[in-house]
Amino acid sequence: MDERVQRYMDMGVALGVSVGGKIVGAILVWVIGRVIIRGILSMMQRSSALKKLDSTLAHYLESAASVLLNILLVIAVLSVFGVETTTFASLLAAIGIAVGMAWSGLLSNLAAGIFMILLRPFKTGDFVTVGGVTGTVHSIGLFATTLDTPDNVRTIMGNNKIFSDTIQNFSTNPVRRVDCTAQLAHGADHEAAITRLKAHLALIPNVAKTPAPTVEILDFTLAGPVLAVRPFCHTDHYWDVYFATTKIIREELGKLGLPVPSQHVHINQLAAAPPQRATGAEIHPTA
Repeated sequence: MDERVQRYMDMGVALGVSVGGKIVGAILVWVIGRVIIRGILSMMQRSSALKKLDSTLAHYLESAASVLLNILLVIAVLSVFGVETTTFASLLAAIGIAVGMAWSGLLSNLAAGIFMILLRPFKTGDFVTVGGVTGTVHSIGLFATTLDTPDNVRTIMGNNKIFSDTIQNFSTNPVRRVDCTAQLAHGADHEAAITRLKAHLALIPNVAKTPAPTVEILDFTLAGPVLAVRPFCHTDHYWDVYFATTKIIREELGKLGLPVPSQHVHINQLAAAPPQRATGAEIHPTA
């Protein structure tokens, strides 16, 4: 009986030493691996070659390298416990297929993200309209793109929705047109209004000299002619120029003393018919 207990104790001690050694080894591999991964990522961030690349592409490469290195580290830790790497790779592939079939949307977002990185329809910092949302590109990730809307709302969209829809990039061209209108009355001197507005639009800060601001008759309404007032500027100064343009329209047309469009409402009130008096009923005797 004592020999059997001693044998079990020896087996337990041996198992504990074996498992404990593997646990200690796995912890050492994990700690050393994390230090190595941080060092590699730090070297990539300081690399002059990556600094020459676009910030979006550089961030994408760093994220991909981090994911790959961490997967390799997990495989190394499992190998310390005696797990065959070939078996783990087969299991990982099977899990990947199952997850891919279940999460096909994520894979489509990933594929769209890769194409967006390669084709570069926009980059971080551009002002765009994608998937029906307008804003400044904050970041482009593997699966989603983050925008900051003009009212300062952080919006995250799947890359597949962005890549499969129309993309408008307002930051690609050096200038964009600011569209404003000015309503004139029928009796207003439109030539004087056009000349004055053109002269003052050119004085607005950040308005482009080429192409020059344009002011032309756009349409006619019941109130009178409508002028299209269109300066050009860089997209970063769009709203500053827009508000300055509307202010100039109000002030300069007022200085010219142009007649203000007005509406006259005529109400015709029909005279009420005098009430009719009820008359008594005539009674005819019957035969």
